[in-house]
Amino acid sequence: MRRLASRSLITVALAVTVATPCVSHAVTKLVLIGDSTVKNGQGRGDGGLWGWGQALQAHFDTEQLVVENRALGGRSSRTYLTEGLWARSLDALRPGDYLLIQFGHNDGGELFKGDRPRASLKGNGDETQKGVVEKTGAAETVHSYGWYLRRYIADAKAKGVTPIVLSPVPRNLWRDRRVARASGDYGKWAREAAEQGGVPFVDLNEIVAKRYEAAGHRSVARDYFTAADHTHTTRAGAELNAECVVEGLRNCPGVNLADTLQQPAPAP
Repeated sequence: MRRLASRSLITVALAVTVATPCVSHAVTKLVLIGDSTVKNGQGRGDGGLWGWGQALQAHFDTEQLVVENRALGGRSSRTYLTEGLWARSLDALRPGDYLLIQFGHNDGGELFKGDRPRASLKGNGDETQKGVVEKTGAAETVHSYGWYLRRYIADAKAKGVTPIVLSPVPRNLWRDRRVARASGDYGKWAREAAEQGGVPFVDLNEIVAKRYEAAGHRSVARDYFTAADHTHTTRAGAELNAECVVEGLRNCPGVNLADTLQQPAPAP
């Protein structure tokens, strides 16, 4: 009975994150920005795949906090800014709100060539590279991955918002029976950007990786991913990853969201 009740609650929460409700400014918002691992497709389980942001509302009391999932598939830390998505998300934030930032899966590849020039420069420095985007003919100065995160942090803090940086969730990639970590690249740079910006950091990559390893490679491949995709999760995978986000927030100094979390159901 408790499992059915939980599933029903998650179903409602998934619907909530598909179409963000019009909420009073008195209710705190938790705004999510990121890529398809946060919100896949149109947010309706396209192709049986879900992002963790679509399952996050089930963990919070909607009378105290509403999750607003503004992530968009295919975007990198760079293109979320350059396409104007960040400007719209920033406009929706109010003092006292929270912002979760998770990018990295699309930050590799081409800087200017081809039909998907979305890469940021590797690292967390202030170096830049100028060029012309082949697809549009527009000149652009590209910054580092960490620079873009620090831009989101600074803009949000200026509005009285609490930004929280997350390292990207791991893919279903294993080496010697261990999940491949991002601790040497995007996870590392995300942590550095959070530290430089003076904001909380959740090492989601590590938290999820440990949960996957506890379940085992075979179970993870069967339950949380599809055979054709090692990046985007099934609904069960999204729910597990959302649990890991909440775990990270609970244990994160400077994050005061405990009172907004759903209370566990009493034992029968």
